[in-house]
Amino acid sequence: MNAVLSHGAYVIIAAMAGVTVFSRLAGYWMMGRVTLTPRVMRMLEALPGSVVAALILPVLLKEGLTAGIAMVAVALLMIWRRNEFLALACGIAIVAGMRAAGW
Repeated sequence: MNAVLSHGAYVIIAAMAGVTVFSRLAGYWMMGRVTLTPRVMRMLEALPGSVVAALILPVLLKEGLTAGIAMVAVALLMIWRRNEFLALACGIAIVAGMRAAGW
């Protein structure tokens, strides 16, 4: 037995993995039974934008102008260079620089 992780931790990790796999497979199974009407198609097309907004807006509200400037810079770099690593690194550098400057 590993001193760092007991058997209970392995069981919890396996259970979380099982729930994750189940939820993904259940989504595929459920969508296989949904009739793709024009209304459902519009909803599915709008879903990625909704997820992005749900992830970005709370950060913007909490962090304010610093996060907003960094997110705009990241979006512009993604459009221009198509490099996620570069965009993320520049966004982090912008936030760190602005915080170091007292913003």
